[in-house]
Amino acid sequence: MKFMKLGSRPDTFYTTEAVRSVSSEVSSDLIVQVKGSRYLLHKFPLLSKCLKLQRLCSESPESSNHQIVQLPDFPGGIEAFELCAKFCYGITITLSALNIVSARCAAEYLQMTEDVEKGNLIYKLEVFFNSCVLQGWKDNIVTLQSTKAFPSWAEDLGITSKCIESIASKVLAHPLKINLSHSYSRRGRDEVSCNGGESQRHKPTSKGWWAEDIAELTIDLYWRTMIAIKSGGKVPSNLIGDALRIYASRWLPRVSKNMNIDKQEESDTDSHTIGDITSKHRRLLESIVGLLPAEKGAVSCSFLLKLLKAANILRASSDSKMELARRVGIQLEEAIVSDLLIPNLSYINDTIYDVDIVMTILEQFMIQGQSPPTSPPRAKEDFERRRSRSAENVDFEFQESRRSSSASHSSKLKVAKLVDGYLQEAAQDVNLSLSKFISLAEAVPEFARLDHDDLYRAIDIYLKAHSGLSKSERKRLCRVLDCKKLSMEACMHAAQNELLPLRVVVQVLFFEQARAAMAGGQVTELPSNIKALLATHDDSSKPTASLSTNATGLADDQWSVSGLKSPKSKLSTLRMKLAEDDLDENFSDGIGNSSRIKALSTLPNRPKRLFSKLWSINRSASEKN
Repeated sequence: MKFMKLGSRPDTFYTTEAVRSVSSEVSSDLIVQVKGSRYLLHKFPLLSKCLKLQRLCSESPESSNHQIVQLPDFPGGIEAFELCAKFCYGITITLSALNIVSARCAAEYLQMTEDVEKGNLIYKLEVFFNSCVLQGWKDNIVTLQSTKAFPSWAEDLGITSKCIESIASKVLAHPLKINLSHSYSRRGRDEVSCNGGESQRHKPTSKGWWAEDIAELTIDLYWRTMIAIKSGGKVPSNLIGDALRIYASRWLPRVSKNMNIDKQEESDTDSHTIGDITSKHRRLLESIVGLLPAEKGAVSCSFLLKLLKAANILRASSDSKMELARRVGIQLEEAIVSDLLIPNLSYINDTIYDVDIVMTILEQFMIQGQSPPTSPPRAKEDFERRRSRSAENVDFEFQESRRSSSASHSSKLKVAKLVDGYLQEAAQDVNLSLSKFISLAEAVPEFARLDHDDLYRAIDIYLKAHSGLSKSERKRLCRVLDCKKLSMEACMHAAQNELLPLRVVVQVLFFEQARAAMAGGQVTELPSNIKALLATHDDSSKPTASLSTNATGLADDQWSVSGLKSPKSKLSTLRMKLAEDDLDENFSDGIGNSSRIKALSTLPNRPKRLFSKLWSINRSASEKN
C-alpha cells in the first residue's frame, strides 16, 4: 500500500480533561466543537487555509477570550478534522488508501482550496489520489471500500466513479496478470517451496484473479463494478459467473449448504432483526441474479439451484425466481437430485419441497428450441443455388445439427432419471397431492425413460406414504407405469407388492412369465400375438425404436393392457378385462380354451402362487402345440 507524508513538525496535540489542545507559546483563541469533542486551537494557521472557518468566524460573535465554532455535521469525525488541523499547523501527517477518502471529504467541507492558499490540502490529496491510488490495484479496492462511510460525499467528489473505472480498466487490460491481486499475494508466501520455486501442487491459476478481491465490496459498489467490467466485453462469461459464485459464497454463506429451515424460526428471534437481515440479503440475491451472464453454461446448474433455494427462503421477487427457473431449465441435465430439493415456505400448501417450481423448471427445459432428431439432406439444387457456401461447410453444419440433436436426446434421458429420483424423495411427503405427483411423472417424454424401475420405486414409496388412497386413485397413479419396461428385480418386487392394484400385478406377471419362458427355452413356441407383444417390448427398449413408437402412436396409452387392444399392434384378439378384485372370463383367440379361462379365473390371491399358476398354464399350452 502506497502512502504520502505531509508536514515536518512533530505532533504537539495533547488531551487534557477531554479537550484537545496544541502545545504552543501562543495562547489559543479558537474553540472548535466537532461531534461532541472540543479543540483549543489558533485562528491564524486554521483560517489561513480553511475558507469555511473564515466564514463561520466572521458570522459568529467573539467572546472575551475565545471564539467558538461548531461543526456538527463534519464528515469523517474527529479523526478527519484533526488530520486537517495538523496539516494547517505543519505537523507531519500520513495519507494512504485507508484515510484518503475521509481526508478528502473533510478538506472539501473546510474548503481548503487553491483559492485560499497555493498547495492547499485538496490539491495535494488530488495529486496523491490520481498518481498513486488509482494506479494500484490494492489501493483502489481499499479506497472504494472506504467510500461506503461517505456515500454522498464520495459520489459528489467523483471518488467512487473513478475507483470503479480504474478497477474495471485493470481487469479488462490485464486478465492474466495475477500479481495484481493482493489475495494472490497473501497466498503466495505459503505457496513457495524451499528452493524458491512455486509448488506445483498449489500452483495458483490466473483464472478470475480479480474475483476474490472485489468480493469484499458491498453490493451497491460490487454491482456498479461488475456492470463496468461486463460492459467492456472482454471478460469471458464463465469468469463473470465464477466471480458471482465467489461473491455469493462470501455474502450468502448458506447458499452452499442445505438450506432447510424451520418455519417457526422467526418466532424465536427478534422479528425486526430478522426482517432487516432478510431484506438485506434479498436485495443482494436479486442483484446477483440481475448480473448473471446470458450465455448458457456461464454458471453451473448447481449454483443456480442454490440461488433458487436462497430465493425461496428469502422470499425474493417472483421475477427473480422465474429468471432462475428459466436458467436452470436450460441446463437441467447437469443437476442432481439433492439440488432440486428446494424447501417450500409457501403458506398456501404445506409440502416439504417446492414441487411447483420444479414443474416450472421442467416446463422451461421442455420448451427449449431444439433441433429435430434428424435433418433432411439438402437438395442438389440448393447446393447449386448457394455457391458461396462450400460443400465442406454444408456437411459440417449437417454434422453439427446431428450432434446437437443427439445431445438434446441424451439430455432428456438424463432429466428423466433426475425426475424419477426427485419423485422418490418427494413421494415421502404425506402432503404431496396425487395430481402433482402424476404431473411431474408425465412431464418427461415417454421415450426418455428407457426403463421404469426408478419410477416404480417412486410409486411404491408414494403408496406407502399415502395409505389412504382409494382404489380409483391407486389405479390412476399406476397408469404412468409401463410394466413392459420393468427389470426382473422390479417385477419380482411388484408381484409381491400388496399396495399395487391387481390389474398391475397381473400385467407384471404376464409379461415377465412370457419373457422368462422365451428366454429359458422351456417354451418352444408361443402364440403369435404374444410373440408380437414381446417383439414390441424389445424394440421399445432401444432409444430409436422408442422415438418411432411414440411418433406413430403405438404406445400412446400408458396402460399396458390398452396396448394389447391397439389395432396397430395386431393384438385385437387378446382381451383382458380386469376388475379391482376379480378377473373376467372373456379371453379368446389365441389365449386358450375354456379350461385355461377357468384356471385364470380361479387364481389364488397371493402373488407367489399366482406366478407359478401362470407358468403351468404356459407349459400346458406348449404341450398341446
